[in-house]
Amino acid sequence: MDRIESPSIEYSQLGELDQHALLAMLNKDRIRTHLVQHDLFTETTLAAWVAEKKAVDAAPGCRVRGICVNGAVAGWCGIQFENDAYELAIVLDESFWGVGIAVFKDMMAWAAELGHTRVVLHLFHTRPEYRFLRKMASRVYESTLFGQQYTSYELNVPPLN
Repeated sequence: MDRIESPSIEYSQLGELDQHALLAMLNKDRIRTHLVQHDLFTETTLAAWVAEKKAVDAAPGCRVRGICVNGAVAGWCGIQFENDAYELAIVLDESFWGVGIAVFKDMMAWAAELGHTRVVLHLFHTRPEYRFLRKMASRVYESTLFGQQYTSYELNVPPLN
């Protein structure tokens, strides 16, 4: 019987990622469809965005990381304080969408490590509903952020074992 290898997921500071690969991923039309509307990144605007995320990462209760899968830049994730709540953000290149649940689980463990009891995940209205999120959410609601529609999942953070 053939064994299927699990992908190796590694987290690092955003600035440690290959910036050209990150720039290409963030500017893909398929990725941008699911994000807040913004201009395409340039090397300069990407550097400013990475610096902004570094400041978020340094804030209490927050963590922002780049994601590599089997050595390739896959995206980024973070726990950020926005809109009066700690929010989860996961942005993955479409070729790595299969690792999303593993990244989500890691982030929920980070939320527990950081002492959070509740986090919110806002999914852009173009995203399908995820039944597993609806099942674990204490509340699901429609929200408007930055002038755009989202489905928001309020999630209780289970304590660390």
